[in-house]
Amino acid sequence: MLETPQHKYRPFAPVELADRGWPAQTLRRPPVWLSTDLRDGNQALFEPMGVAAKREFFDLLCAVGFKEIEVGFPSASRPEFEFVRHLIETQAIPSDVTVGVLTPARPDLIARSIESLAGAKRAIVHVYNAVAPVFRETVFRKTKTEIMALAVDAVRYTRQLTERWPQTQWILQYSPEAFSATELDFSKAVCDAVVDAFGATENDPVIINLPATVEVATPNVFADQVEWMHRHIGRREAVVLSVHPHNDRGTAVAAAELAMMAGAERVEGCLFGNGERTGNVDLVTLALNLYTQGIAPGLDFSRLDEVARVAARLTRLPVHPRHPYAGELVYTAFSGSHQDAIKKGLAAQQSEAVWNVPYLPLDPADVGRDYQAVIRVNSQSGKGGVAYLLEEHYGLVLPRRMLIGLSEAVQVRAEEGGGEVSPAQVWEVFCDRYLKDREAGTYQGHECAVAGGDEQIRLSVGVDGRVVHYEGCGNGPLDAACRALPGPVQLCHYEERAISAGSDAQALAIVEVATAGGERTAMAAAVHENLVTASITALVRAWANLRTSAAPALIEDPRRTRGSGTALGLIQALK
Repeated sequence: MLETPQHKYRPFAPVELADRGWPAQTLRRPPVWLSTDLRDGNQALFEPMGVAAKREFFDLLCAVGFKEIEVGFPSASRPEFEFVRHLIETQAIPSDVTVGVLTPARPDLIARSIESLAGAKRAIVHVYNAVAPVFRETVFRKTKTEIMALAVDAVRYTRQLTERWPQTQWILQYSPEAFSATELDFSKAVCDAVVDAFGATENDPVIINLPATVEVATPNVFADQVEWMHRHIGRREAVVLSVHPHNDRGTAVAAAELAMMAGAERVEGCLFGNGERTGNVDLVTLALNLYTQGIAPGLDFSRLDEVARVAARLTRLPVHPRHPYAGELVYTAFSGSHQDAIKKGLAAQQSEAVWNVPYLPLDPADVGRDYQAVIRVNSQSGKGGVAYLLEEHYGLVLPRRMLIGLSEAVQVRAEEGGGEVSPAQVWEVFCDRYLKDREAGTYQGHECAVAGGDEQIRLSVGVDGRVVHYEGCGNGPLDAACRALPGPVQLCHYEERAISAGSDAQALAIVEVATAGGERTAMAAAVHENLVTASITALVRAWANLRTSAAPALIEDPRRTRGSGTALGLIQALK
């Protein structure tokens, strides 16, 4: 057991911001998005992508709608440098997309990075150095003055080199690395010095990026830090305030959302949250969170499955099946109560109405999902899921009592198999339970005649391997057949459904019978092109189910009602 860790860990100090404004804010617009999949995400892979793979990923990001893409770390390796050159020399960068590269605050690495961008129409040079106490004191062993000088000198050198390439519109980005673990007054001092050193103006601003390089506190603390900088940083009109949240505490999305409420205008992250350690902020989740609040995110995830497949193939990192919005199972309900609520919600949802379906915060169709994947069946499922699958895949709407019995049988099937039950398997259980002939009684044929206003029937039934003939009369052929069968038998429910149209039209008949006292009931169904034949066949099957010890008995009292309905799509399954 973990002991109380006060001797080893201490909580992060809160920000003195008594009149904080972000808790009262509501998000109304998307941020400027920057994808760092090709830089931060790529350097976090077991096997970093080569030029061809990065190009395919770049094209994907452009198709999704990113207008700012950090394409690499060209001073780190030759492949990184070559990829940036590839984009520029092949004119692969759309006119409305700005590419960027990352460089440490070292002159030689800055020069190499700017060299890689030569010839680009518009480019971001992203300079960083660590400013947090643990880096100052342990890694670099430098004073605050020395750390600030390092940043200022790097920015001045960047300005000097970029002026040699006037055909490119250069944008400076500066990150005080580990901002979230740094004293706010020192972060402000460094950023103010950087803005001044670059000569930023309202028309030529600097991007000041505030990274939660390691997530060290709750999201509200990060929001306080961002709002403090938003209020206090000098020459705010000459600054685009950006954030780069990491996910060490699992709250990067929340931190990004609160940071936007606190004044951040730009967010950096990766598709599906790739990145060092636990990853960067997940831009898919963040964007679709905005979408579900009625805010157009400016990114196109209408074909989200395709985006996920390409990203997973290129990075060799699978998208978790429970990943928000993109996971294979996130629009799937196994729980019976969930399935029932979703089925009813989908049926009630009007096409032009505000989306309001239980358990589904997003319309799956908006991200390219099919409703057929919404409800699936396993041992945890109930009648709602079974009903949905039969209606969606076979056009079959069952009466409630038959659905209850079928759901019980499907659950047994799921428990025995230990996994999901497919629509075809649900149909197989339905056929075995309600469309199957039994030794106790098999329809062989019938002859009808009218005498004295009554329907007379001679019914041939196979019983335990021999054919037995029963005769009876009643108000119509089904009533006559029911009276002919020994028992006595009560007909307590009957429904019919057309299952095709035209010359090959067939009918599905559903019959429920009970013993004379109503102690036991049984149901069955039959399909035939002749409705009378289908009805009598279903009756005989229900009677046989009632006679056999294996009868699918029902517990609830039968509802003695008559009904009719329509089902489409069964014919192909029956052939």
